[in-house]
Amino acid sequence: MGGQKFQYDESGGTFFYFLLSFLALLLIPGTYYWWPRKIKQVTVLNECHCGDCKKKKLLLQSNEPWKGTKQLFIKLLIISGWMILILLAYKVSQFDYEYANFDPYEILGVPLGSSQADIKKSYRKLSLILHPDKETGNEKAFMKLTKAYQALTDDEARRNWEKYGNPDGPGAMSFGIALPSWIVEKENSVWVLGLYALVFMVALPTVVGMWWYKSIRYSGDQVLLDTTQMYYYFFHKTPSMALKRVIMILAASLEFEKKHNGEIVERSTDNEEVPHLIKQIPNLSEKNRERPLCFTYSIKARALLHAHLNRIPLNPETLDKDRQYIVKKCPYLIQEMVNCVSQLILLAYARRILRLPNIETIENCMKLCPMIVQGMWEYKSPLLQLPHITEENLKYFSSKKRHIKSIQQFVQLTHAERRHILRNLSDEQYEDVMNVVSKMPHIDFQVRSEVIDDENPTVYTAGAIVTVTVTLVRYTLSVVLGEDTLSDAIKPQDTSNFSKGDEEEEDDKKEELVNAKKPVWQKQQKKGKKGGKKNTKNQKPVGRTVAAKKSEDKSSNVAETAPSKQEVSKKAAPDTGDESEGSEDDADHSDDDENQHSQGERTSADDDDTEWEKLQRRLSKREKALEGKRKQSHSVHCPSFPEDKQEYWWVYISDRKSRTLLTSPYHVTALVHEEEVQLRFTAPRWPGVYTFTVCLRSDSYLGFDQTHDIKLDVKEAPEVPTAHPQWDMLDDEEEEPEADGSDVSEFTTDEDVEDEQD
Repeated sequence: MGGQKFQYDESGGTFFYFLLSFLALLLIPGTYYWWPRKIKQVTVLNECHCGDCKKKKLLLQSNEPWKGTKQLFIKLLIISGWMILILLAYKVSQFDYEYANFDPYEILGVPLGSSQADIKKSYRKLSLILHPDKETGNEKAFMKLTKAYQALTDDEARRNWEKYGNPDGPGAMSFGIALPSWIVEKENSVWVLGLYALVFMVALPTVVGMWWYKSIRYSGDQVLLDTTQMYYYFFHKTPSMALKRVIMILAASLEFEKKHNGEIVERSTDNEEVPHLIKQIPNLSEKNRERPLCFTYSIKARALLHAHLNRIPLNPETLDKDRQYIVKKCPYLIQEMVNCVSQLILLAYARRILRLPNIETIENCMKLCPMIVQGMWEYKSPLLQLPHITEENLKYFSSKKRHIKSIQQFVQLTHAERRHILRNLSDEQYEDVMNVVSKMPHIDFQVRSEVIDDENPTVYTAGAIVTVTVTLVRYTLSVVLGEDTLSDAIKPQDTSNFSKGDEEEEDDKKEELVNAKKPVWQKQQKKGKKGGKKNTKNQKPVGRTVAAKKSEDKSSNVAETAPSKQEVSKKAAPDTGDESEGSEDDADHSDDDENQHSQGERTSADDDDTEWEKLQRRLSKREKALEGKRKQSHSVHCPSFPEDKQEYWWVYISDRKSRTLLTSPYHVTALVHEEEVQLRFTAPRWPGVYTFTVCLRSDSYLGFDQTHDIKLDVKEAPEVPTAHPQWDMLDDEEEEPEADGSDVSEFTTDEDVEDEQD
């Protein structure tokens, strides 16, 4: 067997193989991820043509001026890469073909076993034609011809060819190093070592160090860790925090300071414009001496947030640009504030901190997010979220017959009534209003509570882990409008993102009741003693439509005409009128046995089906958890927000009577059509009937929050058997409850509330 042979070849096939594989590894995933795609996303911004939406559309286009050029450059780069890959593949294929089809007899055009004279004669004849100095010359073919001539004129090489098919003999292994020859040449060694040192000792450590330094400063949601620590400090210091205080903490975020964020722009004109803006805003608390609430950047950010909520016009070249940047960062910072407060509440339950943050604090944080997205205060009318609706237009929504306060009430009106209310708007403006309304969310909010992996999942014992499954199905308010009340100008909902089954479900839901409940945490309006009853008679009930009444009538008719179980069993029984009574009894007993047997089989089959469905649900939940959280749902109509905002929700459970939070708020970020959320909490330690509230809050719209009350009849937990000696030791180690009544439940039962009222 021949020795090993190493070759460093710049033009050889091995280096081309390396280039081909390396380029393929870059191009295949790069084309999949970086090829520009036109995502057909139907946004509310495209449906509305109001002045604010037009300004926002121009703003979004100006934020990415080189987007088209960048996409064109990426396409050209990918296409050129694929062309180079095809050329390399063709070159390698030709290279392999030449080496695989090297036959010296065929190249010289002589038969196998020809004499030396015939070989030399053929070589002279072909060399006169293929020599590079001739007009018909071919350098590559001439080199191949010379190699074939040398292989046949050398006796040893000819014998090797005829015997082994290789002029070099048997077993000669050739290793081609996938490097160009200039890398291993002696005169280039200094430059090669310098390049290696520059890349691996300077550039790579610098890049890794910069990435590491940046990553340790931010949390998973790209919020500065120093900002998170500041949130923890203030929320622990002030357990019950008002809404304006939350705005002060938000404005003090270190993302708005030049030292911590290089994107912040400090202008000389701020010394004149910011004090002038502060004079226009009452109760800004700019004289607060707390650090960092008293810092200049914090006061400026606070003034800009108040100007945003009051919709005060700002200088488009200076302060308005700063406002856009601050407002754009607020949803992420508010989500971090919600996480901080929920963590503090959980730490308080675990007895690690003394002060328990109030539930109003975390709800004020959640409430602030839709306020900033829509650019309005919470006490303002939710109707101001619609295009072309101003404070002057609100007077048309109130009359002697009706008093429209919410968008849901406005939707329940007929087309003629809505057009009469908006009579001061043109047809184009009215079309914009209805287009935006038809895209707003209508959430079907279903709640189910159980104790999973228990013999009786609906029996709640003290200290049990209660699982509350919240099912959210999103529809648009066009479902409430109905086909008979839709104007011709309104386009139907775009269902390109939904399947056929989803469309059928949405058609079925068009006759369902619209639940427009008012949140529990909002104070109900006081009614007069005299006029209260009259208004309740004349005013339409909130959340009821004509379609809902029809559906209720249909359900009542079905309930009346539906046969009972006894009638069905009588009809299903065989006709034995001519037989005796004894035979009838025997037949009845046999039928009962058969029915019991068939019912047992059905119940077992039903149990298997339910177990299979539960298994499928668990597997699907695990797959979703592995996929990670998506942050793509539906676009929000928010002209005051400088970016395209996606529609997110918070779901959590609270005890409104004891004003405590039972579960951490779950952030729903991918509610395209349906989403299922599981919330778990520990049942109270004392038996009784408890009422808890499942809350659904929007981070994008005002007036779209919902609540659902669940009642838990908590039973006393069964005694644990103490037959095992280890259990006896554990029971001895347990501490007895104190006699002064300090070991009481943190929840409030319905009986306690009734006793307090008595």
